[in-house]
Amino acid sequence: MKIIDIINETYSALSSNKARSGLTMLGIVIGIASVIAMVSIGNGAKQSIQSSIEGLGSNLLTILPGIVQPGRGIVSSGRGTAQTLKNEDIDVIKNIDGVAAVSPEVSRRFQIVAMGNNTNTTITGAIPAYLNVHNIAIANGSFISEANERSIGRQAVLGATVATDLFADEDPLGKTIRINKINFNVIGVLTAKGGAGFSGPDDMVFVPLSTMQKILSGVDYLSMMAVSVADKDNMAEVKDLAINALLNKHRVTEVDFSIISQEDILGTLTTVIDTFTLFLAAIASISLLVGGIGIMNMMLTTVTERTKEIGLRKAIGAKRKDINIQFLSEAVMLTFIGGFFGIVLGWLISFIVTSTGILITQVSLSSVLLAFGVSAGIGIIFGYYPARRAGMLNPIDALRYE
Repeated sequence: MKIIDIINETYSALSSNKARSGLTMLGIVIGIASVIAMVSIGNGAKQSIQSSIEGLGSNLLTILPGIVQPGRGIVSSGRGTAQTLKNEDIDVIKNIDGVAAVSPEVSRRFQIVAMGNNTNTTITGAIPAYLNVHNIAIANGSFISEANERSIGRQAVLGATVATDLFADEDPLGKTIRINKINFNVIGVLTAKGGAGFSGPDDMVFVPLSTMQKILSGVDYLSMMAVSVADKDNMAEVKDLAINALLNKHRVTEVDFSIISQEDILGTLTTVIDTFTLFLAAIASISLLVGGIGIMNMMLTTVTERTKEIGLRKAIGAKRKDINIQFLSEAVMLTFIGGFFGIVLGWLISFIVTSTGILITQVSLSSVLLAFGVSAGIGIIFGYYPARRAGMLNPIDALRYE
């Protein structure tokens, strides 16, 4: 048979019962659309997390007190519990080759009151290097200065969200806020940064590190140190040097601190997202199996209905191969059409998710090619048995079939 004849016969056979053909394709459409949508959402989530982590700072190493234990998370194990990071460790890290800047920090949650409004948020004791290390900018006013740090000053810099919560549309510069019953003068407001990982600066208030340690919290240790590395390619080397330097400083044989890089965080979260995306895609692909079984069922029914037609074709010279190709092409055509509409539906779902602003999805070319490959594979696998059964019919028995 010529290819054009096969296409014409296939179109004629499928269009003769449009409703049944459409319902049979529905499982393929839903399955392909679900897989594409899940993969695109997973890719979008991965990109969003990568951007958020990179937004925390450039080439960042985070030094936490204590040991980060598996399953406890990155933040919970360090802040406010272990006391192994001291102010003396700051100079130790600064003197390491390849370190661009160090931002020591102490963080606690306090209630803040201003102009009759109040909010409970994180207060972070910081030094001027915090801005560059964490890649944030000042919208109005100024940040903590060296003079503020030396004088144990009562200055505060507000994150964008805190400024709105306390002062609404008013300019907070020069106004007074009360933290833990102590008055602070607002000297600056940060530029809104949006979601940025585990501790977004928008919902934080910054005071001089010395003020935080000696007045607000009364501690002589650090919650963490953020280290900016000059060259991204030297991250691993600087991390090893920092570990050795702190071990010598603390005079211990086993580490009493943890150093986490952006790559560590990103690698862990990416692995989790990839696994979760694969899991969701596997669940969505179950409908592909259901759709394949539906195609097999329809083709078997079609073979039964067209038994006389098969007998007539064989009687006038059609070979078994020709019958096999005819019915197999019908099954493949069903899955190809279903795959096309599934791709369109999957892209539409991804577009709707993106338009809502929840997440920017990414429909990859590989997922589209995979969808076409899967749809063709389903057509061949689930269409082979009905096609083979049609090809093996005896022409005399087929012509006498009622």
